[in-house]
Amino acid sequence: MPDEESQHRHILTFNFRQGRNKPRHDEAFARLWPRYGLDWEPDEGRIDFAKLFGRTAPVILEIGSGNGEAAAAMGDADRDRDLLAVEVYPQGIADLMDRAEARGLTNLRIYQGDALPLLWKGIAPGSLDEIRVYFPDPWPKKRHHKRRIIQAEHVKTMAGLLRPGGVLHCATDIADYAEQMLEVLTADEAFANTAEGYAPRPDHRPVTKFERRGVKADREIFDLIFTKR
Repeated sequence: MPDEESQHRHILTFNFRQGRNKPRHDEAFARLWPRYGLDWEPDEGRIDFAKLFGRTAPVILEIGSGNGEAAAAMGDADRDRDLLAVEVYPQGIADLMDRAEARGLTNLRIYQGDALPLLWKGIAPGSLDEIRVYFPDPWPKKRHHKRRIIQAEHVKTMAGLLRPGGVLHCATDIADYAEQMLEVLTADEAFANTAEGYAPRPDHRPVTKFERRGVKADREIFDLIFTKR
């Protein structure tokens, strides 16, 4: 874990583009945030997942849930596990809450903000069953690669939060980012690859608009699935 000074000065791993809320987004936030939202600050310490979800169950962390297509569908198909989704964009969060309500989900909570402070201070070591990082901001310019969330120091932090046998599942449609992901994850001795290189696309991961956009642009989709030793 970075020291306190480094945490305070850390660079953002997401490119925040402030969009305009539509009336339905504002309505969803007002009505559904009390049900699905997690209000947490770094000085509050570790999150009590049993209290947050109202039960004791394996917990999945999804970093960057976008408009919630994958989170809602996977949460619906896997109700024996709880899902904490992290997203910065209010429009995406509102869409996810609408999807969750439509599916009657009780195993979903959402944190709005930067994932890194949550990883450093909000989650107890060994308390996660799975971490999902699907189609993160690619930061395509080489000088910006240091902003990518899948890099050695962040992966080391993630490893510490997973239980033995826990899963880190990443997906991207950016070839050079996929190469970086594979290199970083392979180099971390805490993880074992479940495949020889990239993993076959698992049936349980829904196709989202980000993936459809990549396929339309003739980009290959890469899945990387590693387990905690």
